Amino acid sequence: MNDIAEKLGRSPELFPFALDLPGDNVTFIRLSRSDYERASFLDGRLLGPQTSSRPLQWSEVAAAIEAAQLMERCGFIFHIGHVGSTLLSRLIGSHPGIFSLREPVILRTFAQLRDQEPQPHFGGDHDFDARLTGCLKLLSRTFEKHQFPVVKATSFVSELAAGLLSRGAKPKAVMMSVSPESYMATILGGPNSRQEAQMLAPGRLRRLHRRIGTEAWQLASLSEGEVLALSWACEMSALAQAANSGGRRVFWVNFDQFLANPEALLSAVLGHFGIEGTAKEVRAIIQGPEMRRYSKAPEHGYDADLRRDVIDTARATHGAEIRRGLAWLNRAAEQFAVVRDATHMLNNAR
Repeated sequence: MNDIAEKLGRSPELFPFALDLPGDNVTFIRLSRSDYERASFLDGRLLGPQTSSRPLQWSEVAAAIEAAQLMERCGFIFHIGHVGSTLLSRLIGSHPGIFSLREPVILRTFAQLRDQEPQPHFGGDHDFDARLTGCLKLLSRTFEKHQFPVVKATSFVSELAAGLLSRGAKPKAVMMSVSPESYMATILGGPNSRQEAQMLAPGRLRRLHRRIGTEAWQLASLSEGEVLALSWACEMSALAQAANSGGRRVFWVNFDQFLANPEALLSAVLGHFGIEGTAKEVRAIIQGPEMRRYSKAPEHGYDADLRRDVIDTARATHGAEIRRGLAWLNRAAEQFAVVRDATHMLNNAR
């Protein structure tokens, strides 16, 4: 075994940060256990003046993965955005049996590649799948042998979810959502989330159009509430499609219901990933700091009561837009089975 294979096989300390397409290489950065624990996003926000990186040709990486006999065995958290996925990732990562990874940017690259037709950089599906397989094996490494790795994906990576759940490794996944009304109120409750929704809207419309097989809407004609309803339909229909591939390996979580009964649902999520958390362990995690701070920026306080206040204020302030969005969603569900199935799938969420 060469030096690279030995280092990759020893631990996840060398993290596969980026896939460089023109050069066909993978850039690795060094992350400690505490770096993983702190990071809300395994993307460019990790980088700083002291970050050491090393690009390696894909052929060298593939050979090292094979020499180290790395296995693909990670689970996933897929979600529609702004539904507590980062919080859940932090909570399950507080258990010693789980190693949590949040939004690795290299997985986003594969989702963006799959969104492009035809594939511009690889020779075909075989090359794409070979690199994706290697990436998943690298993301499946843990610091402790008894740990199970769970990757919390970025919302639009759900476009890959059906394919990921169909893989021979038969991964398990948690899928997170909320009702359309709660989703819209959550987004309308914050200026940053409203701006993000507008920025993501063109891509979401394109993805939803592709799923229904026709260009049914134009963004310019939609109100803000209707755009948010479209966003929910896009992301939720991606999860619904993936759930059909995952079957019993998929566990649905409604975040509003999670907040109402966090101990029971955290225990159920751990159990879904094969971790039998004791009542004492689960209670200690729920009573710990994660439930009282903003999971994407832990330096800021945030809890279920504050979230409820923000959403209730948004409902009072933006009620007309929420109603427009719900009406749009009802019309879309009547017209298109993909949207209708997404609304029905929500009933599976606990």
